Amino acid sequence: MEPKWPAPVAGTTAPSPQINMAKVLPTSAERKQIVIVDDHPVFREGLVALLNREADLAVCGEADSAPGALAAIEKLKPDLVLADIGLPGKSGLELIKDLRATLPDIAVLVISMHDETLYAERVLRAGGRGYIMKQAGPEKILQALRRVLSGQIYVSEKMSDRILDALSNRRAKGDSPIARLTDREFEILQLIGRGKDSHDIAGQLHLSVKTVDAHRGNMKEKLELASGTELICFAARWVETQSSGSS
Repeated sequence: MEPKWPAPVAGTTAPSPQINMAKVLPTSAERKQIVIVDDHPVFREGLVALLNREADLAVCGEADSAPGALAAIEKLKPDLVLADIGLPGKSGLELIKDLRATLPDIAVLVISMHDETLYAERVLRAGGRGYIMKQAGPEKILQALRRVLSGQIYVSEKMSDRILDALSNRRAKGDSPIARLTDREFEILQLIGRGKDSHDIAGQLHLSVKTVDAHRGNMKEKLELASGTELICFAARWVETQSSGSS
């Protein structure tokens, strides 16, 4: 049965049954502006669709590399940057450090397929405001975004417990020896594991070969490895494990 709308008063029009005011979105000025930085276009597209469906969020820009992200962020001045760690060339960690130096008021939430136990603390130390894994799903991603936008830090409950343990000097059992590496050493370890030699690494990271070799020596000591060959084998096995465990 068709709904009976009240007769219009003289000089007015009857209300339209098609209008649903609850569906009207806020203007863009009322929605938090977000820049997405990820080198996988299909994943970026999915994030854009997810965020733009929300009444309080809007994607204002995208980038697939750290240099492109810096240019976009400086121009757009978003409320938040949602960035991956594994970017081509300069890593997401380096992007966070650059933003902290140039635009410290812009919050960065890292979203990555990599294990948070290896990256989350590094992200927070670099100046990021949170870390969430891509496997967490849409609802958790939105929860993390809103928490960071409200001025809080976001990590998983498991990671939060680990950080609290470290702060209270109760080192969690079974910590990976990789946690002893600095951010730069950690970056070099990944490149070694991908088959890069010192000259390749020096060129990619804009370092001298001597500096890279010094880092390799420090890494061998921290990882308790006897030779450069053992370091290469260790790095290759670790990178293979990370790749096979990621989806």
